[in-house]
Amino acid sequence: MDKLYIATGQDPLRMTLDLLNNVHPLKGKDKDIKIGIKPNLVCASPASQGATTHPEIVEGIIIYLQQNGFKNIRIIEGAWVGDNTKRAFKVCGYEDLSKRYNVPLVDLKDDSWVTRSYKGLDLKVCKTVFDIDYLINVPLIKGHCQTGITCALKNLKGLIPDSEKRRFHTMGLHKPIAWLNAVIKQDLIIADGICPDPYFEEGGRPANLNRILLGFDPVLMDCYAAHILGYKPEDIKYIKLAQDEGIGRPLSDNTRIINIYEPDHQDDTRIIQKDKKYLKIVDEADACSACYSNLASALEQLNSMGITEKFADQICIGQAYRGYKGVLGIGNCTSSFKIYLPGCPPKTEDIIKFLKEQSNDQT
Repeated sequence: MDKLYIATGQDPLRMTLDLLNNVHPLKGKDKDIKIGIKPNLVCASPASQGATTHPEIVEGIIIYLQQNGFKNIRIIEGAWVGDNTKRAFKVCGYEDLSKRYNVPLVDLKDDSWVTRSYKGLDLKVCKTVFDIDYLINVPLIKGHCQTGITCALKNLKGLIPDSEKRRFHTMGLHKPIAWLNAVIKQDLIIADGICPDPYFEEGGRPANLNRILLGFDPVLMDCYAAHILGYKPEDIKYIKLAQDEGIGRPLSDNTRIINIYEPDHQDDTRIIQKDKKYLKIVDEADACSACYSNLASALEQLNSMGITEKFADQICIGQAYRGYKGVLGIGNCTSSFKIYLPGCPPKTEDIIKFLKEQSNDQT
């Protein structure tokens, strides 16, 4: 029977330890195995802002592993295109964790890569991934402005080089995310649902969901994440693609969600997604996540000011616009446009200032 284990509360360290001590996921494993812990440190933002994995969760994992004789541990991550992983390690509290528990940090932006093929698609994957024996995925259950959500399946995108991250966007994200999960096996998933941003991946709008989940099936975990974030699993294309590839199984009547503190309690708290009509003025084509997310955040703020209604021209963004002669663009990829804002990615505050100026010109 499919199972997800859940701990509810506001103490991530204790909740993580309680989950692990209830399930004992590494029972019988060789103590000398190489273990990689992969959080979500997409950007240099504290976990309280809803963008990154709480360091207390990773701390709980490290304590559990070391207490049970596992010493060969490393934390591996590569921030999104446009941000610095080492800065994220510092700002998000992982540099302190590394020093306290003598666990090395591996910045995958510095790593070499190897090629793995799946169904005729060559995928570049950071070499470190294949130097470990047991992968613990520690994603955030949060929203994403392009795919709807990000959780266990999409978190593996941090294990590929920046050039491949950009290429994933040119392929539409969903299929390569599913294929990547056919190439990389995650052995354990501990998902952070403490205070994620349910709308955008860069955070800033944290919602108190106060839960951490443990499971072994990334499809099942992502189906749960989609549900509590206000989507149907079938709304998230890469979940169905991964399911079809045999990577995991969906939520069903046979799924048991076990609250380790209250076994008979079923919490059906769900986020009600906000309508984002203001995004209809965006013409996005193969945009990287950081660039599109910054634009979406800027438009959210401009929309609250009543400014987005003033635009007569579509705002274009994305790699497909390189060399294209357009009118109004965001980012270096639109440098051939009549009017564009440079940056890779441009900052949210710069986009707000730029679009304010353009809206004044259109009135």
